[in-house]
This record gives sequence, structure tokens and C-alpha cells, in this order.
Amino acid sequence: MRIGELAAAVGVTTRTVRHYHHQGLLAEPERRPNGYREYTLRHAVVLARIRRLTELGLGLAEVRDVLAEDAGKDLVEVLTELDEDLARQEDAIRERRARLRALLETEGAVTAEGPVSPQLAALFQDMAHVSDSPMAAKDREMLALIETTADPEGREQLMGALGDAFSRPGGRDRALAAYALLDELADADPTDPRVDEAARALADCLPRDLLPDPVDVDPDNSFLRAFYADFAPAQAEAIRRTLHILMEGDGP
Repeated sequence: MRIGELAAAVGVTTRTVRHYHHQGLLAEPERRPNGYREYTLRHAVVLARIRRLTELGLGLAEVRDVLAEDAGKDLVEVLTELDEDLARQEDAIRERRARLRALLETEGAVTAEGPVSPQLAALFQDMAHVSDSPMAAKDREMLALIETTADPEGREQLMGALGDAFSRPGGRDRALAAYALLDELADADPTDPRVDEAARALADCLPRDLLPDPVDVDPDNSFLRAFYADFAPAQAEAIRRTLHILMEGDGP
């Protein structure tokens, strides 16, 4: 048989046969005087076995173990390990599907910034009245980033602090006013007097618990530099002043 005939007989492609040659799974016959390789029935038997093993989910290294005469593992052991691995994958898939169902069943969880946790989705619902604010949109992106990167304790602290801030009397109105002031600074100069007004308005919205450790607000912090660079210069200056206000203890 020629390589094309072998591949067709077993139901694979000629490229697959050549790949198995390259991986050392299928012996490559010598070329005959006419320049062609002549495959035998034995090649078809081995190739068919390789196909069955790979369709079960074995990797090529595992297939090589099964085929080798001095294999360290017999077929039963390899298949048992494969079955255990598939069981772990099934558990992981069930867990992921449960999380997806929870997201799909939670109003607001699948947003432009999402998916996010049900707790953050509820907070975004509270912020829906400022959905047309560019600064509010940036804030939601940052909250989603923090939620993703924080440890469980940090996420719980974040959600608690934000929930308290919005539930305080006038909390939503203060947030709306702060976003509006920051939006107005999009084309302003950092020396604009409204920068200080926006900083104090923002500080009045944010609980002190939201601040990172003092070392993390160091001007040389690379993440903080990237954070400021994402805003217009006057907006970045207002946020910088907000952090100083809160660090000095003048915030809520």
C-alpha cells in the first residue's frame, strides 16, 4: 500500500501518518527501488490501534508507552489514569457550568465589564442611573479588575465598603455629583480649580477602607502610573488629590 491508501483504509490523513512517523509511533518503511514506500498490513494494524487510543483521549506520549515493547505502564494502567483524569475534568466542567448558571440567573451579572460576581453585579445595578457617565464606566472597569485580582478576603472587604458607601444617606447622589465633576475635567488643564472640587467630591464618596496600603500609592508604583495614564490629565490629578485626602484622614 502507498501512504494515501494506508491513510484511507484506516480513516486518517496522510499528514497524520507522517506525524506519527515523526513522533516515532509508526515505523516508516524503507523506500523501494521505484522511490515509493510500501506499507504492509502490519502498518495498518498499528495505525488503527493508534487511532483508537487517541480517540479515547490518550496523548501521543501515552500512546507511545502503550505501543512500546518495554512500556513502563500496561494498557489497563494507562486507561485507568485516563479515566481518573476525565472524571476530574467532568467535576471541573460541572463547577464551571454551575458558576455560569449563577451568572446567567443574576440580573446585571453579564455586563460590558463582566462577567462579574453577583455582589458586584448588584452594585452595578445601583450605579445604573449614571450609566451614561464615561467616568462611571471607567470606575466599573476598575472595580471588575480589582475583584478579579483581589484575594477572597480583599473582595469581601471591597464589596462591603462599597455597599456601605452607597447605602449611606445621599450616597448615590454624591457619587452622581462626583462622576459629573470628573467628566467635566476630560478636556481641562490639571491646574483648573475644578480639580480640587472634584477631588473632594470623590473623597466624600469613598470609604477609607477602599485604600490600599500606603506603599501602593507611591508615585513610583508602575501600576499606579498606568492607572493615572488611563485618564485625562486633569482627571488623573483629581484622583491623585483624592488619594492624598483619604490618606491624610480627611475623607469619610
